[in-house]
Amino acid sequence: MNDNMAKNETEFCAETSPILSVKNLHKYFGKLEVLKGIDIDIQKGDVVAVIGPSGCGKSTFLRCLNRLEEPTSGRIEFKGETVFKKERNEWKKEWKTLLTKKGTTEYDENAVKEAELSYKELRKKEKATEKYVQKHINQHRQKIGMVFQQFNLFPHLTILQNITLAPVQLKLKTKEEAEKIAMELLKRIGLEDKANVYPSTLSGGQKQRIAIIRALAMEPDVMLFDEPTSALDPEMVGEVLNLMTELANEGMTMVVVTHEMGFAKEVANRVIFIDNGVIKEENSPKEFFENPKDERLKDFLSKVLM
Repeated sequence: MNDNMAKNETEFCAETSPILSVKNLHKYFGKLEVLKGIDIDIQKGDVVAVIGPSGCGKSTFLRCLNRLEEPTSGRIEFKGETVFKKERNEWKKEWKTLLTKKGTTEYDENAVKEAELSYKELRKKEKATEKYVQKHINQHRQKIGMVFQQFNLFPHLTILQNITLAPVQLKLKTKEEAEKIAMELLKRIGLEDKANVYPSTLSGGQKQRIAIIRALAMEPDVMLFDEPTSALDPEMVGEVLNLMTELANEGMTMVVVTHEMGFAKEVANRVIFIDNGVIKEENSPKEFFENPKDERLKDFLSKVLM
């Protein structure tokens, strides 16, 4: 293979590999298992709508993607780099299963020793990986924007200060550069006249749009939205969804936990249904809504689409 062919193949792989990859993701809160093995690959430019009943694990899944919530086990990769990896629990289960056979004809001492050594070796490797990840996790988070239900704007800072705080403190931009970008973003959403006011003077819809452009000021590769319209009055929902639709049309990779079925139908290119901690169904919006396969999804849609 010549150099040009090798380069082209590398570029093709980079373009087709997922921007976010999640394998066998589990999350426990004490003894309660909230995520029970989530597997999903998200490609650059995807708009993935995540729907499901309250308490099914949607928000926990989203928060695990940039480790605002610490997963219990599984693997998360962002742009090919490990963000989280803890798979030794599966080895430990196998090791313990082998030990339960002690005293029976099925007991295999060599297999037990092999499993124990494998577990210890994996534990050592994962500790080294975690040390590296912790050192670089903030760099990953800079490229994974997050928008919350309750806006999370700093009430004691002006709108301009809210937007410029992170880029300046992280030394990604000078104060002047950050303010220029902030004003351009405010102009985009028609709120440049609000630059020097405080969040308490804004409507819910304005606050959420400010929260979105605050995340955009970090120039992220992926945007995560955790039910961004659930805290808004009905008349304010449209202005937020319009901005999100613009971002989707511009090619922003987005994962959106939402109850807005219209957004999921019209803007997303993939819809997933999470129930009881697992992905029960995933499909294109047309197939998902018009031809659902999972019985639980059928029941859910019959209630939310009434």
